[in-house]
Amino acid sequence: MKPVRLPAAATLTLPRLGLFALCLLYILPGLIGRDPWKIDNDAATFGVMWTMAHGSIHDWLWPHIVGLPMPQSGPLSYWIGAICIQVAGWLVGDDTAARLSNLFFFAIGAASVWYGTYSLGCREDAQPLHLAFGGHPEPRDFARTLADGTLLIYLGSLGLLIHSHLTTPVALQISLVALALYVAIRLFDIKPDQSASVLQFSLILGCVFGLLILTRDWLVPLALWITCLLLAGFRCKKLLTYLILITFPVALAITSIWEMSCEFVLPLNDAPYSARLFRNKPEFSYPSVSTLYYCIKYSVWFTWPAWPFAGWAIYAWRKQITALHIALPLSFFIMLTVLALCSPHSEQSSLIPLIPPLSILAAFGLPTMKRGAINAVDWFSVIAFSLVAIFVWLCWIAMQTGWPSQLHHNIFKSVPGFVARFNLAAFIIALITTCAWLKLVQWRISRQPSVLWRAVVLSSSGVILCWLLSMTLWMPWVNYRVSYQPLAHDLAAHLPPKYNCVDSNVGPAQRALFAYFGNIRFAHFAVEQCDYFLAEERESKPPSVRNKKAVWKGHRASDKSDRFALYRIK
Repeated sequence: MKPVRLPAAATLTLPRLGLFALCLLYILPGLIGRDPWKIDNDAATFGVMWTMAHGSIHDWLWPHIVGLPMPQSGPLSYWIGAICIQVAGWLVGDDTAARLSNLFFFAIGAASVWYGTYSLGCREDAQPLHLAFGGHPEPRDFARTLADGTLLIYLGSLGLLIHSHLTTPVALQISLVALALYVAIRLFDIKPDQSASVLQFSLILGCVFGLLILTRDWLVPLALWITCLLLAGFRCKKLLTYLILITFPVALAITSIWEMSCEFVLPLNDAPYSARLFRNKPEFSYPSVSTLYYCIKYSVWFTWPAWPFAGWAIYAWRKQITALHIALPLSFFIMLTVLALCSPHSEQSSLIPLIPPLSILAAFGLPTMKRGAINAVDWFSVIAFSLVAIFVWLCWIAMQTGWPSQLHHNIFKSVPGFVARFNLAAFIIALITTCAWLKLVQWRISRQPSVLWRAVVLSSSGVILCWLLSMTLWMPWVNYRVSYQPLAHDLAAHLPPKYNCVDSNVGPAQRALFAYFGNIRFAHFAVEQCDYFLAEERESKPPSVRNKKAVWKGHRASDKSDRFALYRIK
């Protein structure tokens, strides 16, 4: 028997305008009004996009940062960012234009999880039991309410927050994983005798897998393809033929377009795809204790609030575990978890593909959650996010007024030279958002609504609140602390108007930031005869450069340990 009994009043959907506004409040803060950051390869990825946008066909085929090869990921996210720079860079600046690609990525992911849940919710085996005297919800109303809940869970996922605002391939990867999940849902939801529709979605799924390969590597799409094969073997063996003869070849064909182009053009006299495949070889290994410990430790907060509801969904639907709305997202989640455990590197990027299937699975736990469990999650969200919001406001007050004095001292101690200025627009936005949060909390506590999405609206809204407050009230302080712009301008001032090039041992992020802000001409692949050498003096030890003469030394005001020196090669 199905575990869901609901009245029609529980399936009241969120206003479309309100849901759209929540998405904008989530994604826009953090994309505008800042420099590229060194955090999680944000600046390095922008450097590749910027190089492509101002380069030739060779630069588009071989991702690099003004001469430094970047074979770690595929070129797709770089291409999209470079196109955004070419289209809007003249209007908003190249760095902001590159981050506009994140709006596109986020839209794909959000729409995919919403429509994927809606498709599953419309199925008969996912619908709630009919009430004896009527009053049960209509199938479409129930599906829309579940889809709204999934999107709220997706927005409230803490692991998605930072990565969706950085110009890295991870932002596109999670959206394509969500899109692959949606296409797989549509494929398995089609009746086997509808050959045209099966062929159509098999082709689309192959295209998505091919784009995933071009985004980062082949491990995630291969794991998802194997998952689809296993599901087809249990549910509909006819789909195996389409997955093997259509989906797999299409994915290879999409990837081969880039590889064949590189083979034909041979950009910069090198083969970027072979370097990338070689780089990806050590990305898969046997599970280890350290990887298991990392996944358990970080997935608890990384996938919050999805995992409590997803775990309850599996328990509540345990007798219908083979139903598509449980089996498909659960299978994707299990396979991606195994892939994360087999990663030899303990990093967050291995956990982020878990969020789309876990969010969809969690939505089907909402109708079965007990009132006490829902109240516990809500009170945790109210207390945790309210405390974070109070702390953000208190720090802003300390920056503006000097009170509390100790907090003011701690804030400015790490950013010498920073001058806090009052921004009226940021203050108004932060104040309105805080008032809206207080109103939402008052509505949730006083009315005790019965709608399904009540269990996650506070979690997602709390995440949006804290992120928006941080990216408005704290943005000048954060940007000053991590920006390389003043340092790059200082370096550029010590270079003559005409010079050949600058050789360097700095990292990819610093190379991109020095090139963008300071217009530094770095050595470009085969160029070896340079006039200058830019060194990152690690542990205060200067690099070994023959016949050198120091002409400049500097560091960021907020990080004196990260020192740089410019040498003229005699």
